[in-house]
Amino acid sequence: MNRLLEDIRNRELLQGRQTVVVGAGRSGRAASMLLEAMGARVLLVDSNPELTRADLDGLPKTVELEAGAHRPEQFRNAELVVLSPGVPVRRMADVLAHVPARKIVAELELASWFTEKPILAITGSNGKTTTTTLVGEMLRASGREVFVGGNIGTPLSEHLLEEKSADVMVLEVSSFQLQNVHLFHPRVAMLLNFSPNHLDYHADLEEYLTSKLNLFARMGGDDLAVLPRAMRDTLADRDFTNARKIWFGPEDEEAASFAAPHLPGEHNRSNIAAAWQMVRAMGVTPEQAQQALHTFHPLPHRQQPVAEVKGVNFVDDSKATTLDAVAAALRSCNGPVRLLLGGVFKGGDVRKELLPAMREHVVQVALFGAGREVFEPILKNEFPVTWHPDLEQAVRALHADAASGDVILLSPGTASFDLYKGYAARGDHFQRIARGLAKEMAGELP
Repeated sequence: MNRLLEDIRNRELLQGRQTVVVGAGRSGRAASMLLEAMGARVLLVDSNPELTRADLDGLPKTVELEAGAHRPEQFRNAELVVLSPGVPVRRMADVLAHVPARKIVAELELASWFTEKPILAITGSNGKTTTTTLVGEMLRASGREVFVGGNIGTPLSEHLLEEKSADVMVLEVSSFQLQNVHLFHPRVAMLLNFSPNHLDYHADLEEYLTSKLNLFARMGGDDLAVLPRAMRDTLADRDFTNARKIWFGPEDEEAASFAAPHLPGEHNRSNIAAAWQMVRAMGVTPEQAQQALHTFHPLPHRQQPVAEVKGVNFVDDSKATTLDAVAAALRSCNGPVRLLLGGVFKGGDVRKELLPAMREHVVQVALFGAGREVFEPILKNEFPVTWHPDLEQAVRALHADAASGDVILLSPGTASFDLYKGYAARGDHFQRIARGLAKEMAGELP
């Protein structure tokens, strides 16, 4: 038991405490404001040397700001250090060397101290955002006031600063956040799936899995862990939770009986099965879950139909940043697939995780940007493969060969940071290209 944190999570005992928040993004700013509201002394540090207070809308004047390289003296007197999601702790080892690990917490951990509402937390490698959003919609269909956020949208700290808080907190939780939680205790927690991801951040696959399972570490017999049946053998020898366990999969009959017109594919059946197990524990009826599914649409950049150009369908799956996610997208496609791959490779086994699905569905591959050295040697003997320096050239190359009934699928299997600020910018660019081609083709018609 972390007695220090047990003490200081009492809001009265935060008053006057010296705290440091690392990272001035949305989560870091919200954490700073929450700590300030609880009476703590707050230093907000960010490695961007050009950052100024004018860039941080709404930051209280009592929050001190220091921009530039982190220094050990910034943390020397800290009684609590709060990390924004994605802050690379390993790279900060020197400056945090004299800070006990028990004093270093994630923004998620901090925020959870100040709500007594039930928390439903969802982690996994692929599909977290869709499933988290779906859980929120199912709960709303039952009449609940629901907050959906965490690793998506609004940080929990920011929500708790609002005048009226929701009845239920539904949180997407990343492996980054889970590395620094000590007391975080959800009522229901879900591991949606697990596959190699973020190996550019985690030391290895074991550290990544251990981080995910930390979500369940403080749960007890009155809590519920929702787990994928496909991982039952993997988890059998791990003593990772005292919660009751329930297992789900795409084959679950009850979940399969739901009509989900806008969520095709086996991966979405698995997402629905997981969401149903989570919300039924909160009293949601099948009728209420079905009501939510009837109106639920895929989120942007997740197998999103974009345009049809003379019978060729363009599909934006830019959010597919792992090999497993690409394989799931391929299995959902109707028609021969001309696949766009490329970007900053995050790890995994292309032959094992991706090639079997490609052999079933793919007729052509266009690589773009980074990642060529990973994909080309493996794929060039199986498919027609070309490489292009940017996405537009790759799309146009596929379109030149495509026939009516084909699918041009952007499902890159990589991070986007070689060419874009994020997966959304990559997907937006693809959509502009596809719609531009549609206009060009329309102009060619007599």
